[in-house]
Formats: sequence, structure tokens, C-alpha cells
Amino acid sequence: MAWHITLEGESYDAAREAFSWDVPAGFNAATDLVGKHPDGDRPALFQAYPDGRRETYTFDDLDRRSNAVANALESMGVARGDRVAVVVPQKPENVLAHLASWKRGAVSLPLSVLFGADALRYRLRDSEVRVAVVDAAQWETIRAVAPNCPALEHVLVVDADPEAARVGEATVRSFEGAVEDRSSEYDPVETDADTPAIVMYTSGSTGEPKGVLHTHDVWLGHCPAFSMYFERDVRGDSVYWTPADWAWIGALGDLVFPAWHYGRPVVGYPMGSFDPETAFEIAAAFDVTNAFVPPTAIRMLTTVDEPTDRFDLSLEAICSGGEPLTSEILEWADEELAGTVINELYGQTEANLLVTNCREWFPAKPGSMGKPVPGHDVAVIDPDTGDPVEPGEVGEIAVRRGDDPAVFEAYWNAPEQTAAVTLDEWHLTGDLAKRDADGYVWFVSRDDDLIITSGYRVAPREVEEAILEHPTVEQVGVVGVPDDTRGEIIKAVVQPVAGETGTDELRREIRDLVRERVAEYEYPREIEFVDELPTTTTGKIRRTELG
Repeated sequence: MAWHITLEGESYDAAREAFSWDVPAGFNAATDLVGKHPDGDRPALFQAYPDGRRETYTFDDLDRRSNAVANALESMGVARGDRVAVVVPQKPENVLAHLASWKRGAVSLPLSVLFGADALRYRLRDSEVRVAVVDAAQWETIRAVAPNCPALEHVLVVDADPEAARVGEATVRSFEGAVEDRSSEYDPVETDADTPAIVMYTSGSTGEPKGVLHTHDVWLGHCPAFSMYFERDVRGDSVYWTPADWAWIGALGDLVFPAWHYGRPVVGYPMGSFDPETAFEIAAAFDVTNAFVPPTAIRMLTTVDEPTDRFDLSLEAICSGGEPLTSEILEWADEELAGTVINELYGQTEANLLVTNCREWFPAKPGSMGKPVPGHDVAVIDPDTGDPVEPGEVGEIAVRRGDDPAVFEAYWNAPEQTAAVTLDEWHLTGDLAKRDADGYVWFVSRDDDLIITSGYRVAPREVEEAILEHPTVEQVGVVGVPDDTRGEIIKAVVQPVAGETGTDELRREIRDLVRERVAEYEYPREIEFVDELPTTTTGKIRRTELG
């Protein structure tokens, strides 16, 4: 049945009043995304590669191919609730592994190809992953950490035929070899909207990264906002693309899976580091009409001269989130992209796409994230009482759990942390904001030390722990400092051990250490050496003095 989330009503208020979640019984995310469309021969994925290769996959192609992967997972003993890690860039194997996991009743685990050894090891161990689907570029990292992951039984390597037959306790083979000759017929196991489907890790300001558990209906929870920020044009001849890593909810949830819910094609391209010229080339080559582009990437796009003269663009709307968009960016899009709309959005891994804009319904206010999306009961509250604060007052953004599919179930194996962000019927986001008299929500700050750089949320603690492994470092404090391009950059203030001094060579070693152990995007772009870090009387670092 070709069932879709719809926003009824000619006005924003009418749509909010009319909306309800009415999820069919026996719901399965994979069936909804690629198995339900009566016109399954329509393109679902336009896949391109840096070497010039191009491939097109229809919805039926993805359905059949993910069936074969599901059969492969079943042959490996993957059962309901088992975890399957996906460490693959924007390639078909990424989404096929997710779809197959959900058909099998397993829980998929998207992990960034930018993660270093420590970051991958922690997440694989914490979630007790049984199968890891990894890109050839990440194979050596997985090979190094697998012996420390006792639950890991199988490693499938994409685009390579690994020589090793085993690593640690896990058997190793190529993804293609594991899937070939498997049947393309598969009956998904019985699931419903509340069946666990995916765990996505998010950084916190304290403690280890937290696994955020969502259920099969999570992508439905993204669809009302998707309809809004793309100006309600979700069923026409639109084509969707994002440069964001397919490991993040901002890529999978803001664009890829909602597009497939509505039967629309997306473009895949493993770009690596963002390049604005390449981005415009992709948009032109595939007639991209709608895109999710993080604010840092948008600022890089603004450096390209005369884009509409140089590229045959079809862009109609761009959505963006992670930090406030300035009026200059909105004016740039209007002037340089022939009136392309840019709509800001707000969400987090635990509860995504809660607030956004829709020019068809109300004007954007530069600096505001927009208004609450139909289907999400969002308020700015006093986190001590749960009471809404008055317009113009600062409070914490909260969303009522209820039957909202966008709100996470729990932190993986961390009931205390789940309870800490739950107040009666509310999920507390940890983000401070104001709501004006017209209902617009204005972001103020995080209520913790989290750094948001180029759209990535970075916990200072992870970076500090990596830097402290260097034998020349005695103490370190990590903070975010303002940056025109990235919003914030990571700054490390380092106190070398007695008798050592800070050098450019030490800076390079520290940056390499963080890249290798944590993630490519988490290295400190600015490093300051001091004789002694400022501390409180109890020995805690005074972060406010490090910026």
C-alpha cells in the first residue's frame, strides 16, 4: 500500500490542527521506504563516484538487493534485535545494509567513515555489534579494533577482497562475496512501529558517547518537517541530495529516507571533504531540486562566483540546520541562486526535525529556527517545573513524548541517562531558546560544553582524552571558539609536562593523534600552549578562561 504522511490544510495552523500519527499495523521501515511503491521501476538512487562512474537503482532494485543482503545476514545467524554496524560512505551498500537489517528485525548502527580507532572500538563494544559492514577505506581500522570487540562475529568489506580470513573472533569476507548467489526474495520478519530499528551515537558533554535507540517509525517522524522545509513539494519531479555523511541523522533523517518514503530519488556521491565546485557540479548533473546542506558547506558555496551562470541548476529549496543562518546567507541564495529558498531547521539525534520554516505558510525570520512542526508538541519550558516560560524568556526546548515517532526510546543500556532528560511527559533537549509572540523559536545556547563545528557535535572530553595520551601533555582543556566559516572551531589549551615546551611539531602530533583516535573532524584547529591551566579551587579547569 502506497501510504504517505500528509500535511493537510492551506495554512500552518490548519495543518497543525488536522495532523495525527496514524501508522499502519505491521509497519516495517524497509517496506515503507523501498517495498511499498506501486511504481517500483522509478529511480530511487542516482549513484555517482569521483572516478566518473554512474549507476541508477530503482526502488525495486533496492528492494531485491536488500532482500539478498537480508538472506546473507540470516545465514550468519543474525536474529531479531542483533546489531549490524554500517561503516560505509555514500554508496549503495550503506543503505542496503540498513534496509536488510530492518527486514531481518535487526538493529542497524550507522557509524562515520571519519571515526578513528578509539571511537569505532567504543561504539562496536558498547552496542555488542555482531556484523560490521565496512568500506575498504575503513578495513584497516576495523582490523585493528576487532580483536577488542568480542561480540563481533562477521566483517563484510565493501569494494575489496580482504586477504585475512579472520580477525579476532570474526570471519572476514567481501560484501559482494557474502551476498552474491543469495535469493532476492525475502519475507520481512514481523515488526511494528515500536520495534527497535537503529542506534545512533551522539556526543555528550560528560561521559562516553551515548547510543540513541529509535524504532521503525522514526523516519515517519521526519516527514512533516521534510514536507515543510521543501515547501510541500514532495510528490512532484523532485530530486534530493546532501553532502552530509550517511552516518548522521541529519543526512539519513533529514533527506534520504523521507525522500524514499514519498517515492522520490536521491543522489549518492562519496565526496570526502566538501568541495563547493563539486557540489554545484553534482546539483547540475542530476537536476537536484532539493538539498540538505549544513551551514558550513553553505558558507563555502557562497565563495563560488556566478554559480547560476556557470552551472545549469534546478535548485528550488535548501534546508540547513545545526547553527543559526544569517540574513546574509538568505540574501545570497535569493540573489545568486535565482531565488532558491533556504529554510532553517532544528532537531537532535534524540528528537529530530522539531522546528522548521515553510515560506508557503509563514515568512522566515533570519536567525530564528522557525515554528514547531505539525505532529510535534514543542515548548520552551522551565526545566525545573516543566511549565512553559513566557514569550521572550529563555527556557529549555522540550518535546512531548506521547506517540511522537521522532522522539527516541532510550539511551542504549543507560536508563539513568534516559531518566535525566525526561521530565514527566517531556523530553528535554538540553538546548536553551526563546519563543516570540508569533510562535517562532530562537536558539540561544547549549546548556553544556558541547562544541558545534561544521555541523558536528563534539564532546570536549573525547578530544581531551585523546590528547592526554601524548606523553608530552600534562593537562589539556578543549573549548569551541567562534569561526566565520565553521561556526566554531575546536581549540585545545595544552600544558606540557615539566621540562617540555610547546612546538609546531607537538601541534602536528596532537592533531594527528586526535584524527587517528577520535575522528577527522574533531582535531583542534587551534592549539595554545600554557605553563599552567586556569583551575578552580577544586582543581577543575576553568573553561570560560580558555577561549
